[in-house]
Amino acid sequence: MIDFELEPQVLNQLKMYHMVSEQMMRPISRDCDEHEHQKPTQFYDSMWAASAAASNIQIGHDKSKKDEPSKPSAPRRATVLTVLSTEELCWGDAGLYLSTPNPGLGGAAVMAAGTPEQKEHFLKRFKEGKPKWGAMAITEPSFGSDSSAVATTATRDGDNWVLDGNKIFVTAGQMSAEKSEGFVVVWATVDKSAGRAGIKPFVVEHNTPGMTVTRVENKLGIRASDTAAITFDNCRIPLDSILGSAEVRKEGGFKDVMATFDATRPIVAAMALGVGRAALDFVRDFLKQENVAIRYGISPRRLTAVERDFMEMEAQLQAARLLTWRAAWMLDTGKRNSLEASMAKAKAGLAVTLITQKAVELLGPLGYSRKILVEKWMRDAKINDIFEGTQQINMIIIARRILNYSSKELN
Repeated sequence: MIDFELEPQVLNQLKMYHMVSEQMMRPISRDCDEHEHQKPTQFYDSMWAASAAASNIQIGHDKSKKDEPSKPSAPRRATVLTVLSTEELCWGDAGLYLSTPNPGLGGAAVMAAGTPEQKEHFLKRFKEGKPKWGAMAITEPSFGSDSSAVATTATRDGDNWVLDGNKIFVTAGQMSAEKSEGFVVVWATVDKSAGRAGIKPFVVEHNTPGMTVTRVENKLGIRASDTAAITFDNCRIPLDSILGSAEVRKEGGFKDVMATFDATRPIVAAMALGVGRAALDFVRDFLKQENVAIRYGISPRRLTAVERDFMEMEAQLQAARLLTWRAAWMLDTGKRNSLEASMAKAKAGLAVTLITQKAVELLGPLGYSRKILVEKWMRDAKINDIFEGTQQINMIIIARRILNYSSKELN
């Protein structure tokens, strides 16, 4: 029998996260949306103090560690717990969640591509109260979803690597590049002739000379989160800043990028779940207030249009949640989850788009107005269909995995 019940201690943690969402995020959500580049420093400071005090922080799965055969260990739960907390916090505000001090996508890249020593050093830094922000810079002006087309270069010069290139749409890029103890993981090529195998990740610490935030985007949604363009001009970093080995191997390079996405796509899916659940909960409460009952267990032909729509919204959210939990569980148990991570991300992106748009429809003019947050959630929802691989890219990945086709056989 499959049991999806959560332990009491996990439920207590989720209640705490819900209180943060309800009492700290929701009250400033609209103001942060309207004043996109004005940072609520008091909120960030409070969230950082809380996250730094946590003792079980981990981003992604460290495959370099194996359980001792003679000592059975408790199942790894880091990613599952992360997606649970992410959903709860994004119920409050997805943009604020992305801005909360944490290792973010940069931390996921360290865990996916770093050596055991680098991972240990990174986790030690975070548990000691640093770094505060982490970002991952992949996308460039010349390409979007095709991460293998990286043009930013990393050239060895004595005891340094020299980075040159431009990155755009870097989530939390400004905070990570400019704030104390922040860092950016930059994907650059060490050998253009090697193609994908030459792509390597480099950790660039905050305020490193040669790394400049050139623009902060104005966006449709998740406006509390900064999205930056960063230029690297003769940016010199130490040799040990490269994650993993500098050796160009067929099995390395771009596969490390994909391993990072396998870890982060379930988290992005959980973000979508939080936004979708926020809209669904609001509609449920509104219908109850208006004495509109949702009648479960009766013939579908007897349901009203409102009941059918609401039940479809619930079903879409639950389907996306189960896919997300499975992808997270597989990562925690060391199983390859490329297919499941893309399925979760693709489904959650579709589900949250449907749910939030339908919520606006069901609420009519009220849903379209700025008096409530539903229209904001509809705007926040769309990014989940775009970043971490667009809907179309994830559909291609799913098809390749199911059909066992290579990228050359199925584009």
